[in-house]
Amino acid sequence: MIHLETRQLQYFVVLAEELHFSRAAQRLCISQPPLSIAIRQLESALDAQLFERNSRGVRLTHAGRHLLAQARDILERTRRAAVDTRAVAHGMAGSLRLGFVGSSMYRGLPEALELVRAQYPDVRVDLHELNSIDQVAALQSGKIDLGLMHTMAPPVGMSVQTIVSEPFIACIPASHPLAQQANIAIAQLANERLILFSEAVSPDYFRVIRSMCQKAGFDPELRHEVRHWLSVLSLVSTGQGVSLVPACLQRAGMQGLAFKPMARKTPLSVLQAMWNPSPAHPLVPILLGHFQSVVKKQLRAAVPAGTRSR
Repeated sequence: MIHLETRQLQYFVVLAEELHFSRAAQRLCISQPPLSIAIRQLESALDAQLFERNSRGVRLTHAGRHLLAQARDILERTRRAAVDTRAVAHGMAGSLRLGFVGSSMYRGLPEALELVRAQYPDVRVDLHELNSIDQVAALQSGKIDLGLMHTMAPPVGMSVQTIVSEPFIACIPASHPLAQQANIAIAQLANERLILFSEAVSPDYFRVIRSMCQKAGFDPELRHEVRHWLSVLSLVSTGQGVSLVPACLQRAGMQGLAFKPMARKTPLSVLQAMWNPSPAHPLVPILLGHFQSVVKKQLRAAVPAGTRSR
């Protein structure tokens, strides 16, 4: 098996360019004997004469000219591999597999992704829309590097960070009589068909909404159980029921909806990030930093709940 050292190829390329041992040694910042030894070792390993040496100087042989182009390519690819690996290790390149729930798209995720792309153009973020339960499973199996989900108890060993907490608001058809009110009491929804995520998809969200209704004196009539926020909004807009949703969904811009704050304080809707810290993907803190920065700007410029999309 032929063994070539990067150092030997580097010495060979410099000598091939200078065609003079003394100048090549000076350029390499070494003395001439180590250069001569390295070239002899390279020729021995290849069983090929690479240079013709005579009193008039040094010139490449046919074999040497053939090796020169390939040696330059090998050295460039070696340099590129080192640069790319360093960039990946420091979060400046590579890819991040990101799981997310639909509400994160209205909580600043697209803007955060654009900031990452602008700062690190060689970074690729692969998006996977998954419900909270499936994200936890994907994190445990190593299929995603970071999850953005509704409140979930983290498995042992996982790290969690709250991205944003915001109130639930009522989402009702724009034509509904309650749309004329400034705010809505949960008890006013007692006779309405509620459209919610199923308990299997987002158990914490389901339990919070059900608990809110029970404290108001009724068990919600669950007519539709869905898996995506846009499905919730679409069903409400077509008069299929009403829902309690995170305030951020006002930004969805869907027609035929009215969003109303609740008359009394309610539990908060929490979006959290979850990831495996052993080891943490280097892009995780970068994306989360941008995400939280965008969220803070959104909260400062928040439109009060109660606006209607027409």
